[in-house]
Amino acid sequence: MEYETLETKKEGNLFWITLNRPDKLNALNSKLLEELNRAVSEGESDPEVRVIIITGKGKAFCAGADITQFNQLSPTDAWRFSKRGREVMDKIESLSKPTIAMINGYALGGGLELALSCDIRIAAEEAQLGLPEINLGIYPGYGGTQRLTRIVGKGRALEIMMTGDRLSGKDAERYGLVNRVTSLSNLEQETRKLAEKIARKSPVSLALIKEVVNKGLDSPLASGLSLESIGWGVIFSTEDKKEGVNAFLEKREPNFKGK
Repeated sequence: MEYETLETKKEGNLFWITLNRPDKLNALNSKLLEELNRAVSEGESDPEVRVIIITGKGKAFCAGADITQFNQLSPTDAWRFSKRGREVMDKIESLSKPTIAMINGYALGGGLELALSCDIRIAAEEAQLGLPEINLGIYPGYGGTQRLTRIVGKGRALEIMMTGDRLSGKDAERYGLVNRVTSLSNLEQETRKLAEKIARKSPVSLALIKEVVNKGLDSPLASGLSLESIGWGVIFSTEDKKEGVNAFLEKREPNFKGK
């Protein structure tokens, strides 16, 4: 597919999406949101793709929504803008394939909310992460109030949103906001290494892990445990389960097909 505001690259079983508005610090506008929505669908629908990686070109992952649009938004337009952004983030979170946010620089506002919608976040030490919307007299509108709270806990989430302060990559790791942090020079290598490791696992198991975890978080513990057992039963009907068990018994690496 052809894109104006981002680039895509297929690398074996990996699908890279790079936001490409470096002169605007990859700020999210309507065009970029629509193309991001198409790009993740492209990666999801390709049977050869096992892991989707999202990053940004230049010195930013994504510096948030394009604020130059804000003065032109009526309250109804603002609601629609928030709703559309949230729909894209929801879609990324609900993909059956694992997603990794490779945070190479600024991840602010909607940019951090984009990273929060991914399953795993890897950040450069030099990265700066935050939800500074409070400084504009507003608050996060792409799911940040909900996802950040679930990831780092209520107290830390409120502090981040109420102060608008930025966190370094190391502080973000300490808060549990990112899974791991590395130097900028090693960021792509570390991301690729993790993505390739995940890509070798069973696609069916990966999809069901995401489904059980995401649905279980929004359910009482008993319901989540029941969903886990049901999914475990489904796994036993798959070719991947048979391949995994046989490979273990035969002391070899499994070759999962996603069936």
